[in-house]
Amino acid sequence: MVREGLPGEVASVSLVANHSVLLIGSGSGLGRGVARGFVQAGAQVTIFDVSAEKVEDAREEFGDILAVQGDCSKVSDLVACRDKIIERHGKLDAVVCFQGIWDGNVPLKDIALDRIDELFRELFDVNVKGSLLAARVFHDLLQESRGALVLTSSNAAYAADGGGAFYSATKGAIKALTHQLAFEFSPYVRVNCVAPTAIGKSELRGPTALGLEGQKQSDIPKDTLLRAYRELSLIADFPEAEDYAWPYMFLASHSNKVMTGQTILADQGSLNRNFITPRSN
Repeated sequence: MVREGLPGEVASVSLVANHSVLLIGSGSGLGRGVARGFVQAGAQVTIFDVSAEKVEDAREEFGDILAVQGDCSKVSDLVACRDKIIERHGKLDAVVCFQGIWDGNVPLKDIALDRIDELFRELFDVNVKGSLLAARVFHDLLQESRGALVLTSSNAAYAADGGGAFYSATKGAIKALTHQLAFEFSPYVRVNCVAPTAIGKSELRGPTALGLEGQKQSDIPKDTLLRAYRELSLIADFPEAEDYAWPYMFLASHSNKVMTGQTILADQGSLNRNFITPRSN
């Protein structure tokens, strides 16, 4: 069953009611948390994830929902998903991309030269190519519905140490891609982006190229994470994935008639100053 009592009473929001929305990479972590907001707000949600186990788990949580297992870096898997959406819902109002791989914050100088090619391909295939392919495969359906494409960047696209060189490069690419696709897809498809910062219980895994596929961002000790967050953030509460549902839902909705080519930096105020110093309180 869908969890009750999300922050801000997301279930009462009608922004995306009856919207057919595809959430790519929504089997866990940020995507799964935001999916809860869309479902409770009355959207016709399609879950797409590379993990068959996570897809099945989503079916168990959300009940009668279209949940598709597939690889976002493969055209054939995305096309198959498109066909299932047409069969089930007959339309598509929004595509939201959450898929991502973290680089473990490993400094470039510490990465063996013979690992760089594989690491580059692994992160860019998922983090960037996945969004490019989704934009291409679903463009016609979004144009037909006058819909929206919403991508996911990161604070790493704005400031150092939000990830290592590879992760940061992919998130900077997504921010730039948002500008370009908004230009190319205008005037009928709105293309925007959300750049989250802290996410409780983040499921972003490390790269296979570095042997870190078994590690996740959430493996960072909680006390260490909270201490760093509270030194930088201007908001006291540590956000969970569900707390990011609002900006994604607005950008995905037909109610958004004023924004395209924009990235919402959801950073809890951590970059809202010139000096990186702890708060006095």
